[in-house]
Amino acid sequence: MNKDGAPPTEGMPETMLITLWAKAAETAREDGLFRDSRAVEIVRQIDYDFSVFQPCWKSQLGVAVRSMILDGETKRFIDAHPDGAVVNLGAGLDTRMERLGAEAIDWYDLDLPEGIARRRRFFRETERRRFIARSVFDFSWMDEIGAAEKPLLFIAEGLLMYFPEEQVRSLFVELARRFPKGEMLFETTAPFVVGKARWHDSLSKVGKGLEFLWGPDNPESVADWSEAIRFLGKWNYYDYAVPRWRWMRLFRHIPALRRAMSSHIVHIDFNDLSRKEGNRP
Repeated sequence: MNKDGAPPTEGMPETMLITLWAKAAETAREDGLFRDSRAVEIVRQIDYDFSVFQPCWKSQLGVAVRSMILDGETKRFIDAHPDGAVVNLGAGLDTRMERLGAEAIDWYDLDLPEGIARRRRFFRETERRRFIARSVFDFSWMDEIGAAEKPLLFIAEGLLMYFPEEQVRSLFVELARRFPKGEMLFETTAPFVVGKARWHDSLSKVGKGLEFLWGPDNPESVADWSEAIRFLGKWNYYDYAVPRWRWMRLFRHIPALRRAMSSHIVHIDFNDLSRKEGNRP
């Protein structure tokens, strides 16, 4: 039995707990990049020895930097499109909606059925926030999002690097086809770590059977997958909280290492090809 009536972690992927721990740990820092009281609260409710992650400073900082970037860009989208919606792909125990106080916008949390079942232990659906229990590659979930003409922001954080490029490509092409007013923020892992999960500081402790399968040398190249995909920008993790990267901050200044060792948040949007084709002479 768990202590203090804490929710059981049986069947809960420890990879899900790494991200949660990293956000709570960032909140405990005086120089933290953000504050996430909900993550702290959930960590306290779970009967798990989170101290196993204490040496994993690289993972902790990476999660913190990507969360800060995604928070800022998600807020930008919400401010520009209060009538739009956010779709959180592979939501896990993500707390972004709470961090941003975004209860007034339509929000969808998508994860595998077992992931949504775990999510329901700590979060509840509302009129504006809905859970979708489906694989991101089962495209039937797109039918539940609503009008294709509505401004939509898709977020894929800590997700796509575990799938081969052809699967990731199929997702992007379908999103571009179905949602001509959509945009997407997604994480790409460093090319160097593809195939090397066993050496990753945190995943090597818990991620048996998991492997990094996709880490593009050039994140802009996703725009080559469809004429309906437009590359808007990217953020390199090493450009933020620079002193905290310790010796790894040197990667910023060596082009070959910056390319091979860098993870990014990438921003794309989708265009209505039928409209473009209709305008051709």
